[in-house]
Amino acid sequence: MMRLAITTAAVILMSATLADAAEPIALRDMGSFHIGGRLVEISGKPVKEVTFTPGGVPAKVDPNGTYQVEQMYVQYFLPANEKGAYPLLMWHGGGLTGVTYETTPDGREGWLNYFLRKGWAVYNSDAVERGRAGWAQYPDIFKGEPVFLTTANPFERFRIGDGAGSYNPDPAKRKLMPGSQFPNEGYENFVKQNVPRWTTTDDAIIAAYIAEIDRVGPAIILFHSQAGSFGFKVAQARPDKVKALIAIEPAGVGDPAKVDVLKNIPTLIVYGDYIEKDSRWPKIRANGLAFADAIKAAGGSVDVVDLPQVGIKGNSHMVMMDKNNAEVAALIQKWLEGKGLTK
Repeated sequence: MMRLAITTAAVILMSATLADAAEPIALRDMGSFHIGGRLVEISGKPVKEVTFTPGGVPAKVDPNGTYQVEQMYVQYFLPANEKGAYPLLMWHGGGLTGVTYETTPDGREGWLNYFLRKGWAVYNSDAVERGRAGWAQYPDIFKGEPVFLTTANPFERFRIGDGAGSYNPDPAKRKLMPGSQFPNEGYENFVKQNVPRWTTTDDAIIAAYIAEIDRVGPAIILFHSQAGSFGFKVAQARPDKVKALIAIEPAGVGDPAKVDVLKNIPTLIVYGDYIEKDSRWPKIRANGLAFADAIKAAGGSVDVVDLPQVGIKGNSHMVMMDKNNAEVAALIQKWLEGKGLTK
């Protein structure tokens, strides 16, 4: 996104999709930064000769030396009329980037815009190894190999389609979950957002998120899927700087031995639909509920919302992209207001 000049007046940003535009969004500032990371030394590699441009002059490239790795990218939007008591940090799931919270695959406004409109300062990130954070050599620095997903994999695994074999290149022939709220017509745009992920970089990701909370905090963290363990563990590492946790279908949890550290941090856990129809999600949800119960047993406050039980049906694992994403966002906004986290 182009950096807009900041004047004494508020910055006016129009919605990306003019047909869906509501009131313009007024910002007092926007920008980005990289945070975290470390320097790594590589040696013993052969010098290469590389032609960077077709027809250009070859250059010698020595891969031996010091590299900056494991940094994270953060983009922030600060509303002119701030109503959130603390900034809202948005953390995406595995194989994804901060695009998760931007425009939906079918062109509607995402949660980034929704919460900006409600007056929250929003910090949206690309975690270590993803998107504008960049990634490092493997297996030299990132151990193991990246995991890539086929076009069909998220459709069948994220409870968009009705299990194995439900995907078809023809949108009309796909077997969606009954009453699915995922925008099937935008599925191709969704898979274009997928990026490779590693299974060996969790410690680096957590370190970068801790660096972010140290810079921005105190703050509220809204996190999804793979970031479940990151959100809880960062809160356990910096309980004084985390004022609330909003876990959207967390695929992991924090350290069970340190649940008492979370007792003063109000927590909301949200689950979508079709969990009982999936082979993995009943166990994943059970793990999340056990962790929530442990926090409550330690004196903490955890609200668990199963969306179908409150009349919000049809949600996939990608709740923030579903057609009823604004309805779920309103539920989160009401919870934040009820916890006294708005001005």
